[in-house]
Amino acid sequence: MSIKGFDDWLATPQGEYVLAWEQEKYDLLVADIFGFNALQLGLPQHDFLRANRMPFRFRCDDKDTACAEVRASSQQLPFASGSLDLVLLPHLLEFDARPHQILREVERVLVPEGQVIVTGFNPFSLWGARRKFTRARAAPPWRGQYLGVKRLKDWFSLLGFETEAGSFGCYAPPVTRELQRWRLMELAGNRWWPIAGATYIIQAVKRVAGMRLITPIWRERKARAKSLVHVAQKNE
Repeated sequence: MSIKGFDDWLATPQGEYVLAWEQEKYDLLVADIFGFNALQLGLPQHDFLRANRMPFRFRCDDKDTACAEVRASSQQLPFASGSLDLVLLPHLLEFDARPHQILREVERVLVPEGQVIVTGFNPFSLWGARRKFTRARAAPPWRGQYLGVKRLKDWFSLLGFETEAGSFGCYAPPVTRELQRWRLMELAGNRWWPIAGATYIIQAVKRVAGMRLITPIWRERKARAKSLVHVAQKNE
């Protein structure tokens, strides 16, 4: 799940520009999502769950890093089916060879009405155009397969997810310096061409057909939540 070189790129002016927008959006969305267990897959150096109030919050990575509480493959998560309330996927799908398998695992581990939030680069943007024509596609963030929002929504639908919310951001061109000079373009882009932002965030909810939710059995859910802590500790 570690994206080679991507975290270093996030420390550049371009990366900080993208990271600031995404952190703000994650903070807004996760603050109002409740439950017991929340998981962030990838980029463990950045805490996108910091505004969430669930008692058990984990960051998972496939490398042994100090920031991750759980070490595991995103394609084989060490969590029981129907045990998580929220999963974040920051730029994971576009840089993994098997994004469908990751989403299948996310669907498996989420409880009914559990939520997933994805951030990614928009292929239909100035940044997407640069990725297509740049000679340095081996360097982050230009390598990988950028996924369009429509395509991602189709994948969600096939897995039984319903899209709840989403937005685009970062309208400045992919220049390396003086991004503040493009402030006017940032403001205009959000109004006049909102779907052309360099990055997006999308939120979806796992729906279970024919299921009617009733008041949850809190003691049982709490016990299952605590069991995940032991799983996390074993994988540290």
